[in-house]
Amino acid sequence: MIGRLLLLGATGDLAGRFLLPALARLSADGRIPDGLQVVGSAHQDWDDRTFRTHVATRLEQHAGDVSTEVRTALVDRLRYQAVDPGQPGTVAAAVRAFEDGGDAPDRAAVAVYLALPPALFPAMLGALGGAELPAGSRIAVEKPFGTDLASAVALNELLARVTGGIEEAAFRVDHFLGMPTVQALLDLHAPGHSLAPVWNSASIAQVDVLWEETLGLEGRANFYDRNGAVRDVMQNHMLQALTLLAMELPARQTESELHAAKLDLLRSVRVLSAAEVSHRTRRARYTAGRLTGAGATGGRAVPGYTDEDGVDPARGTETYAELLLEVATPRWTGTRFVLRTGKAMGTLRKGVGLHFRTAAPACDPHDAERVAADRLWIELDAPEENRQPGVQVTAPGERTAYGRVLTDLLSGGSRLSVSGEEAEQAWRIVDPVLQAWAQGAVPLLEYPAGAAGPPPLEATPDSTR
Repeated sequence: MIGRLLLLGATGDLAGRFLLPALARLSADGRIPDGLQVVGSAHQDWDDRTFRTHVATRLEQHAGDVSTEVRTALVDRLRYQAVDPGQPGTVAAAVRAFEDGGDAPDRAAVAVYLALPPALFPAMLGALGGAELPAGSRIAVEKPFGTDLASAVALNELLARVTGGIEEAAFRVDHFLGMPTVQALLDLHAPGHSLAPVWNSASIAQVDVLWEETLGLEGRANFYDRNGAVRDVMQNHMLQALTLLAMELPARQTESELHAAKLDLLRSVRVLSAAEVSHRTRRARYTAGRLTGAGATGGRAVPGYTDEDGVDPARGTETYAELLLEVATPRWTGTRFVLRTGKAMGTLRKGVGLHFRTAAPACDPHDAERVAADRLWIELDAPEENRQPGVQVTAPGERTAYGRVLTDLLSGGSRLSVSGEEAEQAWRIVDPVLQAWAQGAVPLLEYPAGAAGPPPLEATPDSTR
């Protein structure tokens, strides 16, 4: 297992809310080496003490279920190194911050995690290319991986140059894959499961993959307005869920065979033509309203999306997106696959809906919930197991997922990584939609915050051909 972690963007929200709390939880559970060295890096001109104080505060806020002793031990081992991707020497210094110096410096492998805004990836990767990473090092790149197919291809080429073409050294993060309920999607159609005999288009008319949130922007306007619903969760999380649902299970579920099967499935998703985009996709953004749901945000009034601080209305960014897709394989010809996501929705729904042509088969309630005679629902965002009641933890399911990502990264695994070709194939599917939307081919609808959103797409004559 790699014993050195360089966290670039260590003072940012991703690190403070998820990555560092995940490390604290892993430490408490004894799932990372006691001697793991962690260097945090960011643009601030801080020293170790200032960084440790910052992290201690963030852990108190977002990892309150971890003992003070464990949190303190983690904070005490942290070091800090300021970096500027425009000055490659600072990045090289961060990579060397683990070394003991002397005539024979220690050149142990380093796991480098880019917890940075996507716009900084190219410059930071370029700087890492000149930093002489030790053999066996790995580089984790957060999503979204590029902003379109062309940029994803360019990013893959840059990663290949930095890693010497070693695919295992590149770890394209999609923490969604680390959620236990998401990995369990493979079990639904494994041999022996009650759904396996009916896992085909003859029995299933439609598969819904939904990621509908009751929250608004919650301080993420600067990131979200440059990406939108498709780039934020659909091109990555939701297409990965579709892949796990519809792929043919390999005889052996090794990492390489799973990646190959996922890639085969993504290649089989039919790209929408320009004419089909107009009636098989929908986009919208929320207007002023009142958020629903539990917690501090429930009942809170919010302005319309275009009135949020940090939003440029001219971008036409969508907060709601829906796509109707087809999978061109013998198993799924005739089944509709609907991907739908939205912010500030009236109901929280993160899961998979199965619509059967006749009565839904019996299924273990642990795997799926029957919501109608012909429908089953599979929850994808279940709460963290063994969570202490009354203890404040930010998004415990996501923290668990990031903990699994970190252990996969450090242990040399790739089950929770997305291959370069998978990333490009996902962009192949959504690129024509985003291009058509940018040209105004599909109207930008509106829905009040806290409402159900626009009416969902209806079946069209050619939707199941």
